[in-house]
Amino acid sequence: MNAGGCAMNKNILKKIEKYILPDTDKRFDNSSKEVVHLQHLSNLSQERIRMYIGKKVRTLRKGLNLSLVELSQKSGVQLATLSRMEHHKMVGTLQSHLKIAKAMGVEVTELYSDIVPEGKMVTVGRKPVEPDMYMDSHKSSYELLTNQVMDKKLMPILLKIEPGGKTTREQQRAGSEKFIFVIDGKIEVGISGKTYQLSKGNTLYFKASLPHHFTNIGKLTARVLSVLTPVTL
Repeated sequence: MNAGGCAMNKNILKKIEKYILPDTDKRFDNSSKEVVHLQHLSNLSQERIRMYIGKKVRTLRKGLNLSLVELSQKSGVQLATLSRMEHHKMVGTLQSHLKIAKAMGVEVTELYSDIVPEGKMVTVGRKPVEPDMYMDSHKSSYELLTNQVMDKKLMPILLKIEPGGKTTREQQRAGSEKFIFVIDGKIEVGISGKTYQLSKGNTLYFKASLPHHFTNIGKLTARVLSVLTPVTL
């Protein structure tokens, strides 16, 4: 993952943290601090969230033929915590989710993939007054075009590149795909050593696991719609 991508990913992780907040009033045992209170996550009850996440962890673990003991050893998450999560007794912290996902070789978003908000199958959004914008370099920036990105299968981004600007090198995990549509300007896309020149109205679809970057080769600010799937942290 490139430096620019990591910076944006850290910012996205901060957005997740508002859903998983420490609850110091509850403890299952003296040694475990892996108890959390979830607020505002898809408007679901804690019981249903525990069920969704616990079931997903168990399904992924079984698919890898890992025992609870083995997953605990690989992830560093306590065996008791993993057991309670799989039995829908607790949710776990964001930190434990990250460790579990890494140990099983998946993105943390995979743990939340089954959480579908009731009544939220269709979302109509308006551009916020202060959109979430992340600087990739001094001449390029990313703007997230949707909220609650962790609930989504797609990550739509508006990429802006000033004349002469260039994004840092990106490379998402295997299986990732990206679609781009040039709204304004002229850009050159570099993918694994090959270059493609695109102007207003042109599109490009490619495997995001290949190293790639974007360069503004025009005289005007380039605006590009970029859609990545799956959501990658």
